Order: sequence, then structure tokens, then C-alpha cells
Amino acid sequence: MTTPPGLPGTGPAAGPTGIPAWTVGDLTISRVDEIPLPARTGPWLLPGATPAVVDQVPWLRPDFADEQSVLRLASHSFAVETAGLRVLVDTGIGNGKTRANPAWHDLDSDFPQRLTRAGFAPEAVDLVVLTHLHTDHVGWNTVQEEGRWVPAFPNARYLTSRTERDFWAGTDMDEARHQMFRDSVHPVEEAGLLDLVDVPDEGAEVAPGVRLLPTPGHTPGQVAVELHSRGERALITGDCIHHPVQLAHPDLSSCVDIDPEGAARTRRRILSSLSGTRTLLLGSHFAPPTAGHVVARGDAHQLVPCAPVDRA
Repeated sequence: MTTPPGLPGTGPAAGPTGIPAWTVGDLTISRVDEIPLPARTGPWLLPGATPAVVDQVPWLRPDFADEQSVLRLASHSFAVETAGLRVLVDTGIGNGKTRANPAWHDLDSDFPQRLTRAGFAPEAVDLVVLTHLHTDHVGWNTVQEEGRWVPAFPNARYLTSRTERDFWAGTDMDEARHQMFRDSVHPVEEAGLLDLVDVPDEGAEVAPGVRLLPTPGHTPGQVAVELHSRGERALITGDCIHHPVQLAHPDLSSCVDIDPEGAARTRRRILSSLSGTRTLLLGSHFAPPTAGHVVARGDAHQLVPCAPVDRA
């Protein structure tokens, strides 16, 4: 897959490492890119976000939608060091994996090199937080060695919510999802590296400055990840918000939401809690500039982009 041409002045300014980052208190949150998602992703993922609907939200252009009102989306992870721990949030699609979605099938990206440039070489990662167990969030959990899928982060603990893992354990999955679990989840479990976390309504602190918050709807056990330091806060969405168009239209649900009405309730709750605050919202699939602050706009919300810092 080729990278779409950029738009001058609309993407994040990358530092010398080529890794965009934001500061929250003493924390530096890096975005580690995997791939931009193809234009056809938007109409499939958010079928209600028609060109007519996107046209009603002019602030989406040019960063989050193109001139034809096609949504821009991306696959990336977030990395942060806190209290000496290197933490990675979600692991993208992964290389060389058999996938039903042609855009995800047998990828060959430079994600591990980008991760290393960000200071998070796979063997140095201490904690991998999985917001939920969907294919495009767990793919780099594993890499292939001598014909076997093995944990990509051999010295890390992997975390997901107990509700999430229990849900999939009791679900009659199709072959494509079985394949994903075989190559990206089961090897981590078999290595004894997966920890299941009970996440109450008030959230669960899993490392200094790292808190999991329940955001059910897309999946029953999905979590958002709050990062906090010195009174400042950021929130990584997972898939409770796929695209900024959902700030303007929070009832727009994804075609893969297990509980669309529940997902919309979660979205409204999250947006209301962030509106008018200085909390930085980091979208797990938001195209560059990826991060921003939520402000009220009539009876809905808008994302005001926040440029990343230039990493030295």
C-alpha cells in the first residue's frame, strides 16, 4: 500500500526521529505510525458518514476528510514512558498475516523500525495495553520465527480487560477472527504474558500515570487509556471514537460495533466529560494531526487540533 500524498501545512510536524509526539505533564506520548488506511475504509467503517453528512462538518477538512468528503483514517500505536516503564497502547495490524480485509492482508510495513526510532525497541517494551481484541489492534502482538508466531515484545506484560477476553472466549467466531486469535492472541497467552484486568466504572490504574477506563459498545470490554501527569491528562480513544466526524454526530456508529446504541452512549459520555477541558484527545484511528481538544459546537462537539512537539 502506498502512502497518500500529504497536504502542505496540515500534517503534524515530525521531529528528527520522524516520530510525532505530545507532552502531558512529564510524559511524552509518541505516535508510531503503521499505515494510512485506504479511502474505501471510511464508507465501509462508518456507512452513515455519507458525503452529505461530512459536508455538514466543514472543520473536518483538510485534516480529517478530503475535498471529496472522503474520511481520512490511519493505523498507529501510541508509546509513552512513565516511571521508567515503556508502555505501548495497541499494536496495529501486523506484518505477514492472513487477513480477510485486503488492506490488512500480508502487510510489510516498517513499524518495528519506527518503534525503535521512538525509543521503544520491541525487547525494551515493558507493558502492552490492548484497548480491545480486534484485528487492527493486536497484530504486532506477535512476529513469526521459524514458522511460529511468538510474542513480539518478549519482556513485556500484555494487558486487556477481563470482560473483553471473556466475551470472545464465549463467542462463536468466524474463521477470520479465529485466525487472528491463533496468530496474535493465543501465542501471547501460551507464553504466559497476557494479564486480564478487572476495570470498574471508575477505572483501573495499571501503571503510574496509566489508567484504563471502561468504554463498552464497540466491544463489551473495550477500554480507553488515560495518561496523566502533574495535573495534565490525555485520553487514547481505542475505538469508542473512530473518527472526528463522530464528535459532530455521536450517534454515527461503526459497522463493527457489537452494541451500536451502547457505543453511542459511551461516545456522548466521553465527549461530555472532555468538552471544554484541557484533556488531550488522541484518536486511535485519527489521521494526522491525530490529537486535539474537545470543544462544544452547538449541541455537538468539535476537535481543535493540537500540533505535536518536535522531538529532539
